[in-house]
Amino acid sequence: MRTGRGNRWFVFGTLFGFMLLHQADMLLIGPLTTPIMETFHINEAQMGAVVTGALVVGGILYPVWGYLYDRYSRPKLLALASFIWGSTTWLSALAPTFSIFVATRASTGIDDASYPGIYSLLADYFAPAVRGRVYGLLQISSPFGYIIGMVLATALKDTIGWRGVFYVTGSLGIAVSAVILFGVRDAVRGRSEPELQNVAVLDEHRFEWRTASQLLRKKSLVLLYLQGFFGVFPWNVITYWFFRYLETGRGYSSGEVLSTMMIAILVLAAGYPLAGALGDRLFRKTTRGRLIVSIVGVIAGTVLFFVTMNVPVAAKTTFLVMLAASALFVPFASPNVVSTVCDVTLPEVRSTSVAIQNFVESVGAALSPLVAGLIAVRLDLRMAIIVICTSTWAVCALMLVGAIILVPRDIEAIRAELRLRAQAEQALS
Repeated sequence: MRTGRGNRWFVFGTLFGFMLLHQADMLLIGPLTTPIMETFHINEAQMGAVVTGALVVGGILYPVWGYLYDRYSRPKLLALASFIWGSTTWLSALAPTFSIFVATRASTGIDDASYPGIYSLLADYFAPAVRGRVYGLLQISSPFGYIIGMVLATALKDTIGWRGVFYVTGSLGIAVSAVILFGVRDAVRGRSEPELQNVAVLDEHRFEWRTASQLLRKKSLVLLYLQGFFGVFPWNVITYWFFRYLETGRGYSSGEVLSTMMIAILVLAAGYPLAGALGDRLFRKTTRGRLIVSIVGVIAGTVLFFVTMNVPVAAKTTFLVMLAASALFVPFASPNVVSTVCDVTLPEVRSTSVAIQNFVESVGAALSPLVAGLIAVRLDLRMAIIVICTSTWAVCALMLVGAIILVPRDIEAIRAELRLRAQAEQALS
């Protein structure tokens, strides 16, 4: 199968399908919590250990996956990740005891850390000028996966049971593995870069520790990593605590909670491709463009969310409109930051670079629900959500200001290195 332009949207569609179904499988544990607890006769603390295990395993393995992707075939590794997803989900369904279930669910974290190779591979299929919109489209797999997982769990848990639901999603993982293995081909690292377009035969560079060690010397990249650490706090706080806030803080019924969050999630999903498209457009005018869009989204989202959380409880329509407006801006940084990480990184270490970002974010993701819970005990849940979201978004804005100042120099350094490689290749041909 060709790896050129005619094939790139097939590759994108396949990888989007992988992320969509994988996200649905990852998020099934929430809607299936009650029947799982009833099966094993466990309490909330024991159930929390199930989620924590997968998070810890995934966080630890991000750098490992990044290294492997930069050394070996990315499609084959992605196929392996999909197979592991399917296999470990099946093992979870078969687990006869709680201790075995904890171990099998922790093993699902192995494939949870496999996304860096997707961003790296697509970076070699799509030129820098369009990566923002490509990543934006790719990232709507997360909110849509959440909806699919919720629908699957709700529709099937009473008919085939939680184990049956895991059998379904596990089988999908194995099927997707075969599609990736036989349908997706690797691309030459760096092939989509404008500086290398005229090189007939490109000598592909592979991972080197020397090159990887220089990643943390790029100040703009370090600032983007730090903003990623703080940037996941609001997302995880909202994910874990917002349902309860709507129920206890605003007195919503289960139906009102579901309809409110469904609308917010759909608007949030629209924000990803919109942000990517805006970032690409401004990037063509200035190399600071993607991060400018990011900081506009962070500031707008912070202000709108603060206003939303102060809407009177009785004004349900106003609250819904403001929540939806906030949700539109929440994902503005995501596709543009990942695109910028690729912009300031050499092709042979992009998977590692994205993996470092994901690792840092996983640490923040693990801490944020706990911090929110501690603040909620001292104050209340509403104030905990407001304090964490607004303060961490403010820190993200400061980090982005620094990155905006520094990023042109780091992008130019990468382009200069790619031009030197092009000249060297042309001299040898």
